[in-house]
Amino acid sequence: MKSIFHPLPLALLLIFSLQTANADPPAASLPKPNIVLIMADDLGLETMGSYGGTSYKTPNLDRLAANGARFEHCYAQPICTPSRVQIMTGQYNVRNYTRFGLLPRGETTFAHKLKAEGYATCIAGKWQLGRQKDAPQHFGFDESLLWQHTRDGRAKIDGTRVDKRYENPILEKNGEPLAYNDGEFAPDLMVDFILDFIERKAEQPFLVYYPMILTHCPFVPTPHSEDWNPASVGSSTYKGDKTYFGDMVEYVDHLIGKIEAELERHGLLENTYLIFTGDNGTDRTIVSMLNGQPFPGRKGTLTDGGTHVPLIVSRPGTVPAKVHNDLIDFSDFLPTFCEIANSSTDQLSLDGGSFLPQLHGETGKPRKSVYCWYNRDMKPGKTQVTARNQRYKLYRSGEFYDVPNDLQEKQPLDTDSLTPGQVAIKEELQDVLNHYEQFDRLSQVIDGRQ
Repeated sequence: MKSIFHPLPLALLLIFSLQTANADPPAASLPKPNIVLIMADDLGLETMGSYGGTSYKTPNLDRLAANGARFEHCYAQPICTPSRVQIMTGQYNVRNYTRFGLLPRGETTFAHKLKAEGYATCIAGKWQLGRQKDAPQHFGFDESLLWQHTRDGRAKIDGTRVDKRYENPILEKNGEPLAYNDGEFAPDLMVDFILDFIERKAEQPFLVYYPMILTHCPFVPTPHSEDWNPASVGSSTYKGDKTYFGDMVEYVDHLIGKIEAELERHGLLENTYLIFTGDNGTDRTIVSMLNGQPFPGRKGTLTDGGTHVPLIVSRPGTVPAKVHNDLIDFSDFLPTFCEIANSSTDQLSLDGGSFLPQLHGETGKPRKSVYCWYNRDMKPGKTQVTARNQRYKLYRSGEFYDVPNDLQEKQPLDTDSLTPGQVAIKEELQDVLNHYEQFDRLSQVIDGRQ
């Protein structure tokens, strides 16, 4: 009896089977990309080598910037809580900022959105968004290790009030208070918590949000400093000693290297967006060198030194090496994360837009302006409002600045001497201010305009 099988078709079938087995899986079957967002505290772009800073060594960040996306025009709020509220909700403070140290519990965060898409979610670092024990979980984080959560992060020792955010810290793990007394350094504890989370969740998509406590004052030695003292109970002064600021910057870079190495160890680098930014400008006691010139920190102000922050994004094989001049602000992060996770934003009122296309080397839909509404303590008459592009900034009060040529904003442009191009830009920025006036009920009340 003759065989019904023919050699040539069988060979072709085997070749086809091998090719199919080795082919890339369809996009729908690939795991969703992980997101690791690291936000340094009080760290302006002038501190980093990739942005022209020469005062400190930041080799890990510089390498990530050289091999990935580096944005020249990313803008935060002038201080911590306002930036945290904006980056987590995708909304300008004019809509949902109510007071310092609080995120209103009715807000939707990027952790909510990603958790709904099957992401494991983790936050470690500085909280400062509400003291309820369940606050991090309420806002979408499965696990948390935080400073300034249920307590203010300070303690009285031998009659002296000391800061407990760095050496031998007091923290909260999933809302439970912890006290460390064996020479621990809080940033190390937080990164170890993150590394453990990555190891446990390596087989599923995850979101890690690391709002660092570094480099906020008090300026103290790190474990890499020559005079590191593991027995220290904490700083008795709010500012500490600014000579340690450089050590703290370099420890930021060291910790980022550890997180990157853990992702690589688990084979996750190519499926993870590793993102670094800062919550606002550097402390005003610090002067660094930027492109050969002294650059004073201007935290708490709406100048470039207070709001212009670094933004570096790495994902080898997906995010090409490129310096971007598009405008980005903190309201853009939530929609970007939602696009990464294929999560709809249709039911949200957002002020930002996704910059994921730019990360992939595409044109995208870059924003034309950045808006800022700021009143730290909600005091009457203290609300500051601006709209800006890469070069020009307009205040609601009328001052119009050519920012690169007047970084400290000492001399507003003369309205009667503007070029036709400047007039057109000013009108465009005024339209932005006018648009957001409809949401400004809060300052209309506290500033006596209603």
